[in-house]
Amino acid sequence: MRLVGPVTRYHRQMTAEARAKNIKVLVFDVDGVLTDGQIFVVPGPDGKGIESKGFAAHDGLGITLGRLGGLRIGIITKRNSQTVAIRARDLKLEFVYQGQAHKMNAIREILAQTGYSIDQLAYVGDDIIDLPVMRQCGLAVATDNARQQVKDVAHYITPSPGGHGAGRDAIDFILSAQGSLERVIEEYLDEDNKASEVADVGVGNM
Repeated sequence: MRLVGPVTRYHRQMTAEARAKNIKVLVFDVDGVLTDGQIFVVPGPDGKGIESKGFAAHDGLGITLGRLGGLRIGIITKRNSQTVAIRARDLKLEFVYQGQAHKMNAIREILAQTGYSIDQLAYVGDDIIDLPVMRQCGLAVATDNARQQVKDVAHYITPSPGGHGAGRDAIDFILSAQGSLERVIEEYLDEDNKASEVADVGVGNM
């Protein structure tokens, strides 16, 4: 676990763990966070490209744990991708925003919808497009592979890089700070828990 020295007075007054205890909403960037940032474009017969990405199964299960722990979870990404839409549907994400060049617009909509304050929102990012949100949110999380400018404003940096469990790192950190991680793991493992039985079951295009 690596905690990073914050840059504002408000940031200096609170540890990352203290911030995490207050989190109700968790939002991820996609490319470089839930993926390793590589974008594969396969030419189709019509001359258009078919885009594919790789997602980490650990992150998918982590999102289920986060939901069992009471977190409301979503994604905001600048790109538009059918692959992302399919993955978001499989993971039953509550908030899905694609084509967002200015991510604070989506953040404001999420806060208005949920009634929570920005101090109760955590955001996980890796590149400079994520800075406007990370500079304002309650818990700013940078992935291990993030650009240095992003790490400089983060309250917490994940041990794993994007696409290799960084999302799960963020969720584990928040749930651990809230004292609920072990409980939700046992809920997930409970054979009588139907919520966990149907969660993170990817079907792709089937």
